[in-house]
Amino acid sequence: MTNMDTKKLTFAVMMGALGSALFAISYATGQIAPGIALDLSLIAVFIAGYYGGPTIGFIAGIIAGLLPGIMFGPLGMGGAAGLLGLPLGKGFSGLTAGLLAKTLKMGQPNRTSLLGIPATYLSYIPEGLFTYGYFIFIMGGLSGGDIYIYSILPKAIVEVTIASVIITALMGNTGFNNFVRAHFTKKANKQA
Repeated sequence: MTNMDTKKLTFAVMMGALGSALFAISYATGQIAPGIALDLSLIAVFIAGYYGGPTIGFIAGIIAGLLPGIMFGPLGMGGAAGLLGLPLGKGFSGLTAGLLAKTLKMGQPNRTSLLGIPATYLSYIPEGLFTYGYFIFIMGGLSGGDIYIYSILPKAIVEVTIASVIITALMGNTGFNNFVRAHFTKKANKQA
């Protein structure tokens, strides 16, 4: 577990809140079918994981998943289980993004930002598997799995594709990298 200080926790909460805002905007403008809407909240979760590490990514994912959990859970077809399942799934994506970033040394000087594309797809795999299990075991056996395979997974692939392009652009932007890295350096933490 990382040393969690106030600045790191604040970053996790801010990224979680940004994820919720991205969900709200995409939900309001990206309705695909009743109960199915685009959810771009993972963009903020991936940023949290890639730059802050697995713990910060996990916390940001939990926070970013609360609003979708409410909309697709108690206010949608998922019931109370949706309020638990969606935040946990997004937390898994943030956790995995943080682990991959550490392993691949992503966001470091002299590392290509193109790692953002495969890393973003790989970061979604645990959430995808968790969500598939959620639909099978909580939402209705094999018919729940069909819902996931034929409607949720294709939508998720589009969302992750959008997120991977945005993440790659951000990781290739020197100004963005310097801004986020400064948040985590010891010098910046001592000045605050």
